[in-house]
Amino acid sequence: MKKIFLFAVLGWGVAAFADDAAKPLYSNGFEKAEAGKLPDDLMVLGGEFAVKSEGTNKFLELPGAPLETFGVQFGPVEKENVAVSARIFGTMKGRRAPTFGVGLGGVSGWKLQVSPGKKAIELLKDQDVKTSAAFDWKGAEWTQLRLQLRKVKDGEWQIEGKAWAYGAAEPKAWMISATDKEDPVAGKASAMGSPYATTPIWFDDLVVEKVSGR
Repeated sequence: MKKIFLFAVLGWGVAAFADDAAKPLYSNGFEKAEAGKLPDDLMVLGGEFAVKSEGTNKFLELPGAPLETFGVQFGPVEKENVAVSARIFGTMKGRRAPTFGVGLGGVSGWKLQVSPGKKAIELLKDQDVKTSAAFDWKGAEWTQLRLQLRKVKDGEWQIEGKAWAYGAAEPKAWMISATDKEDPVAGKASAMGSPYATTPIWFDDLVVEKVSGR
């Protein structure tokens, strides 16, 4: 009986450890957030962000003006072996479209950006575009984004990203990637947007997770 009890306790401990390991470092779907306000766990990098709702869904809204790039930071300060994901909604107005994305490593870190005017997704380090890949953004639908930064060996880091229509199957392969030889900067994850269409941009399901390195 004692052995059975010990095995049961050990089994519970392993399961609890596995659950902790799988638990995101940060997650916010805004379900419990108060409409019209900004959650305390978000750090604004400019812009009048506020929680809004449509039906039963709550999300973070960036207004359609002014026409600048604004963002929010969230989650713990991380350096490597980390991923950020979010779903983002934007619309076109005539031929004008917003740009939007997610980032890792704070203000000067890596960013995955959807650039509809270029029909592309881009990887940026700070403000410099390092590489791009074709991406046909339809507009007026939620787009899921995921960006991760991994240390693959001493002195080398891999940055990988993908974007797809929310509700569609997630692409199995990374759609865009880059290699960096410089030590990454530790910082928070972020989500950002530029409302060039003068219509609001919505952000939801912000998640930060640990990922495997080498």
